Amino acid sequence: MKILRMIIAYVAVASLIQGSAYAVGVTTIPGKVTSHNLPDFVKLAEDLTPAVVNISTKKNMKSLNMQQMPQQGPNGNDPFEDFFGRFFRGVPERHQRQNGLGSGVLISEDGEIITNNHVVADADEIMVKLSDHHEYKAKILGTDDKLDIAVLKIDPKGKLHFASLGDSDEMHVGEWVMAIGNPFGLERTVTAGIISAKGRVIGSGPYDDFLQTDASINPGNSGGPLINGKGEVIGINTAIIASGQGIGFAIPINMAKSILPQLREGKKVTRGYLGVNAQLVTADLAKSFGLEEAEGALVSEVFKGSPAEKSGVKVGDIILAFDGKPVHEVSELPRLVAGTKIGKSVHIILLREGKKLDKTVTVGKLKGGPDDSTQIKTSQNLGISVQDMTKEYAENQNIPFEKGAVVTSVESGSLVESAGLMKNDIIREINGHAIANASDYEKVTAALKKGSVVRFLLKRGDGSIFIGFTLG
Repeated sequence: MKILRMIIAYVAVASLIQGSAYAVGVTTIPGKVTSHNLPDFVKLAEDLTPAVVNISTKKNMKSLNMQQMPQQGPNGNDPFEDFFGRFFRGVPERHQRQNGLGSGVLISEDGEIITNNHVVADADEIMVKLSDHHEYKAKILGTDDKLDIAVLKIDPKGKLHFASLGDSDEMHVGEWVMAIGNPFGLERTVTAGIISAKGRVIGSGPYDDFLQTDASINPGNSGGPLINGKGEVIGINTAIIASGQGIGFAIPINMAKSILPQLREGKKVTRGYLGVNAQLVTADLAKSFGLEEAEGALVSEVFKGSPAEKSGVKVGDIILAFDGKPVHEVSELPRLVAGTKIGKSVHIILLREGKKLDKTVTVGKLKGGPDDSTQIKTSQNLGISVQDMTKEYAENQNIPFEKGAVVTSVESGSLVESAGLMKNDIIREINGHAIANASDYEKVTAALKKGSVVRFLLKRGDGSIFIGFTLG
């Protein structure tokens, strides 16, 4: 009986193990069975590791001597100057050498390498080490700091093993990927994970559109490849969140491919130009414009003489599509415009006063008063104080003078403060009504009722911005 119970237990455990193995490989959906085969990470590592290079840089840094240091404090003589000056004044300027490490990936058999611009920026010497331990001096063919991409060139003795570039647009959240690089100087470390998210905006530049992955990425991985299950490079690893684990970011390879021809030829990267400032459409702003969903890019400023102005784009338009591609969020518009060929005529779908318009614009190339007799008028509706702008106020606040109704204070905890209105904003419009002075502001705001959706167009600094909120 004891032996029988052992046999039964063995069969049960074996069944569980078989069931678990099957569950890992197969997803059961009512009426459908889908298999999920893991990539062969061993083969991927064997095939791609030779294409990944170790990049080391050297940069000469000048150190200050006493003659270069300030000799006076804010109240006169520096109290330390007499003590240290006797010992250090006249000491020759010294140079310190700063070393850096990063990764890169070979993209041609004759030695072209893609990496991050920040890996090689301002370097006086760049050395590339291959998987066979041969080292070569590298030269920079081209760089783009906005996208953080650089292309290097070495002159190898023979043909090199290189990686193919894939299509990052085809990647889906949840797909397996592999990263290869030199984290903390540990050469050709291989890690695996999945695509955690696409289209991440992390504030690194105007064209943020990162792939997020949980494949381990650490300092030294910068410039190395993110590889799909087919063995193709679909991203260039570039950033991490220092306080996070399993959160890394890669530049989609399609963005790099769009500027690769220019970088290879050593040309300055040129980008398309529309000539607008645009902002996020919040839920309240969407409601004020009659949109069912918060989508698109809200135009807060149109620059004079720009392609947008020439095509009839106006402040308050919401761009819903550009050149046949939908604009779901404002961050998508700069990337679409920048990637469009200069001189190309494209269609823009706009929402204006509840109606959709189709405008044609020719994409350009991205390249960077009045008298003081105005009577001061003030208003304090909506929890803010507003007055007519004067030259005296502008001088006192150290801001540019511009006629209009300027916000002089914002009540703490008010709706407008929560919506983002700030002191020294100049109010241009409220719900489409032009505001030229404090009297206009008072007249328009006095007519607002509880539950009204309120939309401000503000001049802030050198640009313009919309804010919106619902009046409680």
